[in-house]
Amino acid sequence: MATSLDGYSDFKYFLISSPAEYVAHVEINRPEKLNAFFEDMWLEMGQVFGKLSHDSNVRTVIFSAVGERAFSSGLDVQAASQGNGVLSPEGVSDGSRFATRARRHIYEFQDSISAIEKCEKPVIVVMHGISIGLAIDMSCCADIRICSKDTKFSVKEVDIGLAADIGTLSRLPKVVGNHSWVKEVCLSARFFDADEALAVGFVSRVLENKAKAIEAATKLATLIASKSPVAVQGTKEILNYSRDSSVADSE
Repeated sequence: MATSLDGYSDFKYFLISSPAEYVAHVEINRPEKLNAFFEDMWLEMGQVFGKLSHDSNVRTVIFSAVGERAFSSGLDVQAASQGNGVLSPEGVSDGSRFATRARRHIYEFQDSISAIEKCEKPVIVVMHGISIGLAIDMSCCADIRICSKDTKFSVKEVDIGLAADIGTLSRLPKVVGNHSWVKEVCLSARFFDADEALAVGFVSRVLENKAKAIEAATKLATLIASKSPVAVQGTKEILNYSRDSSVADSE
């Protein structure tokens, strides 16, 4: 049975609990909007993972979402297009000023998503239902990806006139190692299912439903948390460094 995790009750868009000793469970909590993200959410997410990274009472993190329909439907385009949103031209008199403001927003956005990858603790993401756009960005940052059989994935950005510039285009080719498939799904924005995600190596397990996927993630997180935290965190750091470096550079 999950218990509350001290020091994490003030977050508005994420639920943080502890289903087992040294294991944190972070849940995206905007199910009424299919867990679509807007600026306050991604900034808060960066804070959550930054805090977990330095929390000595946490050794492994599970990342999932509240609700049965979606892990995340990606960017809340409506919110992003209003006010001072990342896609909004409101209050900007010309294209160059808009581009400068958008650039600042995007850097903040990228840093917030990268906080998942930079977290010192291993992160196991559990996806279900609709998992598109930003869902791919976030899951590419995780160390281990698990999904339920009903998951529908899409690198959706080209369908709304954008390039997936928050991390997918850089990380996904390294995750699956198949550039032809990556270009196919990124250029077409077509959906792919859990079986295809498993076949190309995007996920390592497919479970019958969300509950079983969370259960599997909890068992794995508990096993990892039972190991030496110094060894586990050092292993994660070396694996991430080696992914972007040659063998000689990693020695």
